[in-house]
Amino acid sequence: MSSEESPRVEVYPGREVVVDFDPNLTFECVEECTWCCHHGVLLYDRDLLELAQRANLVETTTDFRGEKFVTREEKAREDHVAEDGHACAFLREDGLCTLHLEEDWKPTRCSVFPLGVRLEGGDLHVDVRDSAHDHCDGLGVSDRRVIDNLEAFLPAILWDLENPDSDREL
Repeated sequence: MSSEESPRVEVYPGREVVVDFDPNLTFECVEECTWCCHHGVLLYDRDLLELAQRANLVETTTDFRGEKFVTREEKAREDHVAEDGHACAFLREDGLCTLHLEEDWKPTRCSVFPLGVRLEGGDLHVDVRDSAHDHCDGLGVSDRRVIDNLEAFLPAILWDLENPDSDREL
């Protein structure tokens, strides 16, 4: 979809995004799908402050190319891991997230998934991550249109970041 065709949507007052995906796209997390947890979770500065209130940062984060990520660790359940046998340190063996379930909080990067965010020409653009098309079981399985629920995917912090690009991985 080119920028001329892409709709602009106000997510919060005065904060809009350019939507570079099919406006009819639907998404809902599905049980037993932990694909989004297989990758390193990028942590923005505010995420680090929030995480520090919930976990030991020394034990649960790592530095990679000058950025902080949640550590990945070996997991016993083969259906909840990446090819290397690892997944997010907060992914429980039952396939649920400790932070989301027990702390009622998610890092920004987790909220954004399966969307991708990038700055382009001063505008925040949102699309569906290429890898999500291949691996995410929640695309197209519900009536919940993503474009109608962008505030659930896009925390307000994204507009304040110098580099909100969500396609960075550990």
